[in-house]
Amino acid sequence: MANRLATEYVKTCLQLTEAEMESFIRMFKDHGASMQVQVLENGNQEVVLEDDADENIVLSFERQMSLYVCQGTCRIHNKNIVNAMRKAVSLFKGDAVVHRIYAGYTMIYTYKQGAVVKITENTETLEKIVYEFRDTLGQLEKLFHKNEVEAEIDAVRAQINSLLDLRNELPDQGLREHIDGRLHKLTHRLFVLEA
Repeated sequence: MANRLATEYVKTCLQLTEAEMESFIRMFKDHGASMQVQVLENGNQEVVLEDDADENIVLSFERQMSLYVCQGTCRIHNKNIVNAMRKAVSLFKGDAVVHRIYAGYTMIYTYKQGAVVKITENTETLEKIVYEFRDTLGQLEKLFHKNEVEAEIDAVRAQINSLLDLRNELPDQGLREHIDGRLHKLTHRLFVLEA
């Protein structure tokens, strides 16, 4: 099994309530992370995690209304912190692009609302999609609810009915022939739509 060199959170976005912020901090403590939480005077918070080789990872949470919002990048070497961050993105429905860096290649994971939607393997010469989420059920539901054709069929039927009523009321043969031509086109269109 390949040895991971580092994990880089390139584009990360977490939005936490105050209760979720406490759970976030507890999660990292439970994973054995050495950390400090600094509350700034404007209500913002900084979570400072001690990574391997005495490097610090600073996660800045900006207070926006009733949420703490963390956006940014960080590079993590410590396996416990990597696991805690992965769980946090998943649990708190975060969005992220994560580079898991190995010798000779990088695995890129794309998270949307806490779920992995795409995994790509990148080398110097090759980019290969390993996994991509396809919402087949959602696409089928959209297709099922698509009803433009049914609406057009109803409109064409209504036109045909009104033209038939008008044709039966008119004594003029010339107007009847004109209506017959129009009815012929509408019935052909109806046939095409129902096919």
